[in-house]
Amino acid sequence: MRGLNKVIIIGNVGRDPEMRYTPSGRPVTSFSVATTRTWVSAEGERREETEWFNVVAWGNLAEICKAHLTRNQQVYVEGRLQTRGWEDDQGKKHFRTEVVAQEMILLGDRKGHSNDMDFVSDDDNGDYAF
Repeated sequence: MRGLNKVIIIGNVGRDPEMRYTPSGRPVTSFSVATTRTWVSAEGERREETEWFNVVAWGNLAEICKAHLTRNQQVYVEGRLQTRGWEDDQGKKHFRTEVVAQEMILLGDRKGHSNDMDFVSDDDNGDYAF
């Protein structure tokens, strides 16, 4: 039996993407995305809740995210959840769950970017649908 690990989020970029390189030279970009939902409580009060997601993009998609995403920009991200763990210098265990991006679509105001860069995917063959 096969499983499915798929996440789709639409929200606002929380911080400008940060790009670094692995020792082998592969680019990796990380950024956060905030999603906000609103509802009316049983008492008639309007409520709002924001959830933050850590997003990681690899390869060509990492370079595109770094070049085209900015703080507060609305974005669609599709990918999979991944949790990684590590131990710090004091022996304390830490865990971090991230969305590993496989597709990204710029939404809303393009902040001066050309409109031909709407959809990008993490297929390492370099072909992107614009």
